[in-house]
Amino acid sequence: MFNNRENVRHPTLARARIKDVFEGEALLKDLSITGCCIECTMYINIKPDTEYKVEIIPESQAQIGNFELVVSSRWIKTSAYSCEIGFAVISSPKGKLFQRYVDYISWRAAAV
Repeated sequence: MFNNRENVRHPTLARARIKDVFEGEALLKDLSITGCCIECTMYINIKPDTEYKVEIIPESQAQIGNFELVVSSRWIKTSAYSCEIGFAVISSPKGKLFQRYVDYISWRAAAV
């Protein structure tokens, strides 16, 4: 599943809020222009192939404001201690902030 990606996903230090589903914040584990993975320490009731709005809160070092993504759930993996959810990105109402953040995490990954 992960090796056949069209775009490389870059690890992030951002947080995410899944609107109208989960009140707390989760970890944005990785991100690309086409998709992302969110991880949290508790089960979230996400339905497969369903659209959600996710608020992304970039780490302060990125110096990029919060932005929202419209995503569609693709897979869910649960374990005893965490829940990971894979999403496909459908759109971003604030596309410039989204693109700046993807550029930032790509640059950061290349600098290591």
